[in-house]
Amino acid sequence: MRLQNYPDLHSDDWLQAHTDLIAVLFVGLGFFIRLSAASGTYLNPDEAMHFMVANRDSLKVAYQASLDLSHPPLLIFILCLLRGLGTSELLLRIPSILAGTAFCWVAYKWLGTLFDRTTSLIALILFTFLPSTIALSAEVRQYALLLFFCACAGYFLENSLAKNSVGLMALSALSLYPAMLSHYSAFLFAAALSIYTMARMIRQRPRSGVLLTWAMAQLGSIGIAVFLYVTHLSKLGAQFSGAAGQDQDFYLRNSYFQSSHMSALHFIFARTGGVFQYIFGELVVGDLAFLLFLGGIVLLWRNGRRRNASSEKPSVDGKSLVLLLTLPFVLTCVAALAGKYPYGGTRHIAFLIPFAVAGVSFALAKILSNRITPAIIAALLIVGLCNAFPAHRQPYIARADQSRARMDQAVKFIRTGISSIEPIFSDFQSRLLLAHYLCDQRSVPYNKSVPGFITAECGGLRMVATTPNTFVFTPKSFIRDWNQMVPSFGLKPGEKVWIVQEGWNIRLPDELRNIQEFRNMNVHFFGHNIAVFELTVGQPLPNPESLSN
Repeated sequence: MRLQNYPDLHSDDWLQAHTDLIAVLFVGLGFFIRLSAASGTYLNPDEAMHFMVANRDSLKVAYQASLDLSHPPLLIFILCLLRGLGTSELLLRIPSILAGTAFCWVAYKWLGTLFDRTTSLIALILFTFLPSTIALSAEVRQYALLLFFCACAGYFLENSLAKNSVGLMALSALSLYPAMLSHYSAFLFAAALSIYTMARMIRQRPRSGVLLTWAMAQLGSIGIAVFLYVTHLSKLGAQFSGAAGQDQDFYLRNSYFQSSHMSALHFIFARTGGVFQYIFGELVVGDLAFLLFLGGIVLLWRNGRRRNASSEKPSVDGKSLVLLLTLPFVLTCVAALAGKYPYGGTRHIAFLIPFAVAGVSFALAKILSNRITPAIIAALLIVGLCNAFPAHRQPYIARADQSRARMDQAVKFIRTGISSIEPIFSDFQSRLLLAHYLCDQRSVPYNKSVPGFITAECGGLRMVATTPNTFVFTPKSFIRDWNQMVPSFGLKPGEKVWIVQEGWNIRLPDELRNIQEFRNMNVHFFGHNIAVFELTVGQPLPNPESLSN
C-alpha cells in the first residue's frame, strides 16, 4: 500500500479535525503552570485578608465578617469550608486554580459556538498562557471564579438559543448567579449579556418556554442585585464606593474619570488601551492587541451574517457579535465616567478578558486565513513574548521576594528577637500578614477600643496596627500615627517599639533613612517586601507636616 494513501498527520486538515484534543493538551499544561505559580509563595495582603474573614467557626459568622469586604461572599463561603482540610497557601489557592483552568476550556467551547475553530483555538491558547490569567488563577481572589461562571453563563446561553432549550437557558441563569455572588463586576457582565440576548431573541424568536425561562432568570438576577445592594453595598460606606474609594486604592485613581485631567474621549481611548495592556501583560503587545480587536470588530460588522463551524447550528449575526464583544466595554466605560467602577489596566476589569481575547483572536484568524498551524504558532509566540517581557503593574511583589522562605525567616526573627514587653507597630496591610503567619493561621480576636488602631496578641507578642485608613505607611503618615499611638497606649520614653512592614510598596525604611533623624536606623530586610526595624519612644522626630506624602 502506498504511503500517500495514509492521512498526513502533520497537515492543517488533521489539526482542524482534532482541535478539541489539542485544546485538552493545552488546558492540561495550563493547569500545571497554575499549580506551579501558586506554590512556594506567601499570601499577599489581599489573600490574607480573605482568609482572615473566612477563618470563622461557622458560615454565618464568616458571612457577617464578609460584610466589611468590598466583594460578595461566595469566595468567603468556599474558604470557610475549605479550611477544614488545611490552611496552606496552595490549598487556599486550589479553588482559583481549578476555576481558572476550567474557565479556559469553557470559554473555548463558548467561543466555538460563535466563531470558527481557528478563532476559538487561538483564544484558548491566550486564555491559558497569558500572564494575567495565570496570575488570577493562582491567588486567593474572586476573579477566577468570576471568569469561570461568566463563561458558563455565555456557553449555556448560546447552546440554549441554538437548540431552543429551556434547560440550557436555566443552566445559563444558574451560572450567572454565582458569578454575581463572586464579584460585583458581574453586574456589568449580566447587563451586557441581557441586552445581547434580547437582540438575539428579536432576530431568532425562540419558543415561548425559552423566552419565559430567560425572563424569570432576569428577575432572579435583579433579585440578587437588590439583595446584595440592600444588605452589603449600601452599607459599605464611602471608603469602598466609586470615586470616593480612589484615595483608599491609590493605584486605581487613573481608572476613574477626572474631568480636570483629560477629556472623556481621551479617558476612554487611553484606559481601553490600558485594559489590553493588562490582559496581555506586555505594553507593546497590548497596544497591538487593541488594534487587532478594533480590526476584528470592523470585520464582524462588515461580514453581516456568518455561519458557525457546524451546519446544524443557526447562523449568528455579525452585528450581534459586535454587540456582544463591545457592550461590556461600553458599560464599564459608562460606570467609570460616572465614578462608579474602575476602568483601566487593573484586575478589576478581568471580566472583560473573554470579550477582548475573542475580538483579537477573530482578527488574527482572519489575517492567517483560518489556518490552524500558523494560528497556533502565532498564538504561542504572543504568549511567549508576554511572559518573557512582562510589564509589572502595581501592586506587585516579585516571586523571589514573595518566597515562603522569606516569610519564615521574618517570622523566626520576630519570635526570637522581639521581647514580649516590646510592642509591634504596623500599617494595616502588614497587620494582615502578621496575623496570618505570626499566629499560625489561627483566628485571633482583635481589639478596636482605641480609636484609629487595632490591637491583638499572638505568641506572647503585642501587635498594634492602623485601621484601613492607613493601608501603607508613608513617612508622613507613619510619624503622624506614631505620635498618636505612643500616648494612646501609654508608652514611656526609652521604651522600644518594633515596626514591621510586609506586603506591597515597602518603601518606608528607605524613605525614613533619607531623613536626618533616621539616617543611622538599622533595618532588617527579608527580600524587598518585608522589613523590620526598631525605634525608641522619645527619640527626635521631624514634624510630619514638613514631609511630603
